[in-house]
Amino acid sequence: MKKIVIREFGEPNVLQYVETDKPTIDDSEVLIQVKNFSINYADIKNRKGGKATANFPMSLGLDLAGVVVAVGKSVTHLEIGDRVAAFAKDGTYAEYAVANEKLAFKLPEEVSFEQGAAGLTVTFLSYILTNELVNISRDASVIVHAASGGVGTTLLQLLKLKGVENIIAVTSSTSKFELLKSYGAKYTFTYSDFSQGALAVTNHEGVDIVFDSVAGDVTKQSLVCLREYGTLLQFGNASGQIATFTNLDVHASCRNIMGFSLGTTRQLRPKYIQELSTAVFELIRHQQIKTHIERIFNFDSIIEAHKLMESTAHSGKILVAVE
Repeated sequence: MKKIVIREFGEPNVLQYVETDKPTIDDSEVLIQVKNFSINYADIKNRKGGKATANFPMSLGLDLAGVVVAVGKSVTHLEIGDRVAAFAKDGTYAEYAVANEKLAFKLPEEVSFEQGAAGLTVTFLSYILTNELVNISRDASVIVHAASGGVGTTLLQLLKLKGVENIIAVTSSTSKFELLKSYGAKYTFTYSDFSQGALAVTNHEGVDIVFDSVAGDVTKQSLVCLREYGTLLQFGNASGQIATFTNLDVHASCRNIMGFSLGTTRQLRPKYIQELSTAVFELIRHQQIKTHIERIFNFDSIIEAHKLMESTAHSGKILVAVE
């Protein structure tokens, strides 16, 4: 089979195509013929050396959609021929990939491979953030950072489903404002003025909730406009910078700073992910949320796909079609 690997960290041109044997599976795993996989920001970080250790050649990729072609002896809820979306065990940039059965989910017939691959990470993550970790009232004021990305546009839709009206979307360019409003944002700001803007539209009371996947100075500025008893959910560091705060940021103001990682949760609590899958896929099946797809690249255009992802010029998700 054809597979994409890296043998060193670096720029997009370190991505290489190789011919290799199909991977083998153990008793609790399934082998999937990949139809589509998505490009995530984590792929860019890992390509550049974000993993503490790496065994080269190294595979990239988190999520995919495809067809089950083999099942392990102890697999109970999947069969050969099932259409699935899955979090892969060892990368998705290949014609075939392996997933633990707890992290592979049947795709409803109404859901395309494209939507399955595009929506898996962003929908599970956004659902947990908005429905599991924090109680969000209809009258809450909420900031969504990186709002034009895959997670951001999904968060906007889920907040709108909850009836939240005061949704503040923050992105890098004013050219993305119209898209954000179409997904539910009431107010739109760039990073140059979001904290002042959020204070202005909340009568200087501040916001109740901040969804922060950027970190660095964005976290610092978010605390400027987070009100007493508010919550900041930190779930990424797209800026590449470390967010810093002290007890003075939370003690007297009674504010909360909460961290979450979908990657850690997939690894340590896969059963929890499986338990949420019915609710998540019902939202997708009934088109209550739809993942915004910017572009679908061919399998032989992985370098161009990474360049687009890294440029931040896109909105929503970037996919690769394997066939």
